[in-house]
Amino acid sequence: MPELPEVETVRRGLQPVLEGARIARVEARRPDLRFPFPEKFLERLTGKTITALGRRAKYLTMHLKGGPVLICHLGMSGSFRIETSDDSEMPDSSEMLGAFYHERSKSAVHDHVVFHIVSPEGARSRVTFNDPRRFGFMLFSEGAPDTHPMLAGLGVEPTGNALDGELVASLLKGRKSPLKAALLDQRLIAGLGNIYVSEALWRAGLSPLREAGTIANPGKKAKQQRDALAEAIRAVIADAITAGGSSLRDYMQTDGSLGYFQHSFAVYDREGEPCSKHGCGGHIERIVQSGRSTFYCRTCQL
Repeated sequence: MPELPEVETVRRGLQPVLEGARIARVEARRPDLRFPFPEKFLERLTGKTITALGRRAKYLTMHLKGGPVLICHLGMSGSFRIETSDDSEMPDSSEMLGAFYHERSKSAVHDHVVFHIVSPEGARSRVTFNDPRRFGFMLFSEGAPDTHPMLAGLGVEPTGNALDGELVASLLKGRKSPLKAALLDQRLIAGLGNIYVSEALWRAGLSPLREAGTIANPGKKAKQQRDALAEAIRAVIADAITAGGSSLRDYMQTDGSLGYFQHSFAVYDREGEPCSKHGCGGHIERIVQSGRSTFYCRTCQL
């Protein structure tokens, strides 16, 4: 499933095309995705001007002049594709410069929603949502997006300096669940997923198996650990967004598609490989926690 950096990468790629543009027409090529489309879905979008394109955790929010707000989730396999009105001018996809970890579908059979967009200058383009598994969704929020049931109750964003060691301690205090499981709880920190939690724990030198509440213990060592964890979370998310964003620009220069950058992971999907931390000497292991793969080095993650 796309994680926060991938969703932010998609938002940044769509933003120059969508913000300030008018939705001339919308095609819904089926009645539903994960959920049925909202009542009067096409009518309420047609003719509206997009004032802003935002993100909350793993959700995209399309703000329309006069309302409502369209909340989009990519699900397991969803992606957006941008096409100009003159496809013949677009280079062949074989010229693609970027390499992406999760290949996105380009089969038109999975093109479920098409937004026909007109820029303030009159340029026309199509933004197509493609989703083979149909686990994504598009829903309306009549008020502020944070009040919608899908977004209400989400925790703090793992970006910016607000996420520091003391905030992490307050979120994890008294929790007996494994540290990785606690960090995946969207009610605590919103947008963290399986890949980047594994990467952040490796950077911080913390075991995914340790009791989450130990990070909030009194004493110098625990303070150093929670400070290191907060810094690692912020850094791995920022690095992934930067990498995805720059690669996304390469991808858009070729065939207009949006995809996911193949990040250079330190532990994720690297079972059996030597740990790359200087002086460690251990190897990356794969274990299963709550039905999901965890990758870590037991030698340097304590």
